[in-house]
Amino acid sequence: MYQAASIALPPHMDTMGVMTAADRSHPLDDPSPTDDSPPLPRWERAAALFVRWRDGETRCMDDLVRLMSPVLWHVVRAYGLDRALAEDVVQTTWMTLVRGHASIDDPRAVSGWLTTCARREAWRVGKLQRRADPVETIDLEPHLPSAESAEGTAARDDETSRLWRAVDELDPRCRRLLRIVAFEERPDYAGIAADLAMPIGSIGPTRQRCLVKLRGLLEGRGWGRSDG
Repeated sequence: MYQAASIALPPHMDTMGVMTAADRSHPLDDPSPTDDSPPLPRWERAAALFVRWRDGETRCMDDLVRLMSPVLWHVVRAYGLDRALAEDVVQTTWMTLVRGHASIDDPRAVSGWLTTCARREAWRVGKLQRRADPVETIDLEPHLPSAESAEGTAARDDETSRLWRAVDELDPRCRRLLRIVAFEERPDYAGIAADLAMPIGSIGPTRQRCLVKLRGLLEGRGWGRSDG
């Protein structure tokens, strides 16, 4: 039977990262800006909180959990897990971050790291749950992802590194837009529009132009070019 590792969530929130009434009357330091400037994208706030927590500000983990748990909850529930199993998976994801945070070299990747970890754990737990129904397992097996080899993992990591180096060479607006789209599970287009000072209707065309620029950079370096 699956049993998740236990990690104590901050007392002011439930498993999905929802603040309690007591917390609303005595809020923690809000990771969002307090002035009139538009809020930073979720992945940027997560990166800043991760750095502060890693540097010794333990309370920043509370803020990080509050910020990212709603996203993780939706990711995990998409795998069809019931509430109890989904809560266990979210808990395990946070425990995995606490134990493995030293492996995250780029703080900007912490949002993607968390969602990837949650997806993998949700798939693993879901597969264990389906073993109770052999017929269902047989029906689903062809659709389950196969384990990736060490060579495949290394190649994928190298491609990811090359991709983000190319993104860093784009203009600031393209860099910010592509990073938001990459890390946000459900991008807040109103927030993106305010953040980048552009109409909501122009986000899609701007994103497409940025992707064309990125593809040009990658193709110039032989990305996707087959040998022989």
